[in-house]
Amino acid sequence: MGIREEIYYEGGPHIGDLIVNILIGLTVVGLPLTIGAVVRALWLRYRITDRRISVTGGWMGRERTDIIYSEVVKIVKVPRGIGLWGDMVVTLRNGSRLEMRAVPRFREVYDYINERIAAKNPNQIGVIKS
Repeated sequence: MGIREEIYYEGGPHIGDLIVNILIGLTVVGLPLTIGAVVRALWLRYRITDRRISVTGGWMGRERTDIIYSEVVKIVKVPRGIGLWGDMVVTLRNGSRLEMRAVPRFREVYDYINERIAAKNPNQIGVIKS
């Protein structure tokens, strides 16, 4: 019997990222962006719970990365798509980073993650803000 996790968000990237990149793909120059957006739409999935951040991605969704909040030292958000979605970069204690692209409701998700980080790292003051 394991400890239950409360899921805050589970799903893929924002559909607007795919739409914008398909429109850009109508030009030959934008084709790499379109292919990247299609791959993200097909196989990238985020799961944000009260205990961890899990990102499943890669070719055919075969790679999975799990991060627990006590390992996070910094999180930065960048709005995209006129602010409808955004990118986030999570920096860990060991210096590695996890990039999360086209996160829907990214401001709310950012606030939720920050609350969890603050609860797990009470001695860390002012390091987490973007």
